[in-house]
Amino acid sequence: MLIQHAELVSFHNQKVTTSLADVRIEHGHVSAIGDLQKASGESVIDANHCLLLPGIHDHHVHFLSWAASLGSVPCGPPAVRGAPALNAALHAAPGDGWIRGIGYHDSVAGEITRQWLDQHGPGRPIRIQHRSGRMWIVNSLALDWLRAAASEALTIQQRRVFDAVDGRLFDADEAVRACLPGDISMVEDASTRLARQGITAFNDMTPSNSPQTFALFERMQNEGHIRQSFLMSGQADLGTVASGARNIGATKVHLHEAGLPEFREFIATIARSHETNRPVAVHCVTETELVYALAAFRDAGTIDGDRIEHASVVPPQLISPLCDLQLLVVTQPGFVYERGDSYMQEIPASEHGWLYRARSLIEAGIGVAFSSDMPFTEPAPWRSMQAATTRMTCGGRTLGAAEAVSPDVALASSLGSLAAPATPRTIAVSESTDLCLLDRNWVEASADLSAIQVRATMQGAAFTYLDGSWQNLPPGNTRCD
Repeated sequence: MLIQHAELVSFHNQKVTTSLADVRIEHGHVSAIGDLQKASGESVIDANHCLLLPGIHDHHVHFLSWAASLGSVPCGPPAVRGAPALNAALHAAPGDGWIRGIGYHDSVAGEITRQWLDQHGPGRPIRIQHRSGRMWIVNSLALDWLRAAASEALTIQQRRVFDAVDGRLFDADEAVRACLPGDISMVEDASTRLARQGITAFNDMTPSNSPQTFALFERMQNEGHIRQSFLMSGQADLGTVASGARNIGATKVHLHEAGLPEFREFIATIARSHETNRPVAVHCVTETELVYALAAFRDAGTIDGDRIEHASVVPPQLISPLCDLQLLVVTQPGFVYERGDSYMQEIPASEHGWLYRARSLIEAGIGVAFSSDMPFTEPAPWRSMQAATTRMTCGGRTLGAAEAVSPDVALASSLGSLAAPATPRTIAVSESTDLCLLDRNWVEASADLSAIQVRATMQGAAFTYLDGSWQNLPPGNTRCD
């Protein structure tokens, strides 16, 4: 294939420079870049001066949860506000089996329980995920069903998660997933939606990821259900997956401020991971969690690839320690857009500038990469980049304006590889065809990144997504208008 008249980008001090070129693809790799002529039998796409970029790599996702969410009922803001709206949403859920709710926040109806769902929900098994991602609330039908299934699927110790009489199940994802049948069509739909956004690879950061989870992902990829490349971070024993070592990411440590691990054991966890040359990724969504993580890294030492996930709250005095330890920050500007209005109500105004920082971290020399944290925000990289440049919430307010970055920096922070998230990739000869073709040039794109549409996503020797206007065209010349 020959892609003609494509606009390519390069980065110099995180400023975008563009140039027009033709790109030849052979055997799943870029074989030539320049002023090229069509070869015999070669299909041609005329990019019409539109951007041709490396595919987006999402550095923090929970893919199976995202797939499951596609058949779920929104149960929190902005879609649902107030107990009557939640009641209506549950009763309007299609079908007659399980109801899976997502995004619940206590501002809707308080700390709901099994008893609340029994009283207000329909007579179907219901499970609702709290917005924090740490808790499921289930009704009595669901709890009885899970307890029965758990007797076959789980050990006695694993079943204890279902002992909660109020139906509030903490850190129960793995147990719930083991008891419920999966739906492979949801996985295929999720992968297709990612390809439509230009996403060609992701790092699954689910803390419970194990060798068994890795085997499941590998099987789904081999069978064509997952079309993206993946890196899997998670439990320490993931490092035992010898056959897929190149796909194994960091050891994930999910800190919870209310129950922090014993400090010496936390340091030992980091040290053991480093001994096997695996970096450590630490979930930090509060100031206390970040202080704790920095202290542990200071004692244990750091290696290339150690990272802070989210860095949701970074007071000014913690920026220098982050830089000194050379830790990478993988953050989510999409939260500014999707949850910014709630943050502005719940968090003191003096701390708004500390939330999901970008500019101050980058200017301090800290490597920063953007990600989605799907399903807790939508995997919408172009909208996320726009949020990083405007700091605008979905309600039209500005959150932490001083942390806004330029469109050039937003793009650079979104084009890192899974192996080097903070280093933007460019299209080069001999690289694989991990590409996405957009519907506009950089001048137009930078004016409103959220308006970008992907025309085609390519991976290896195949398209993983083609815009509808190209679907049934015969081989030959295709124009991107």
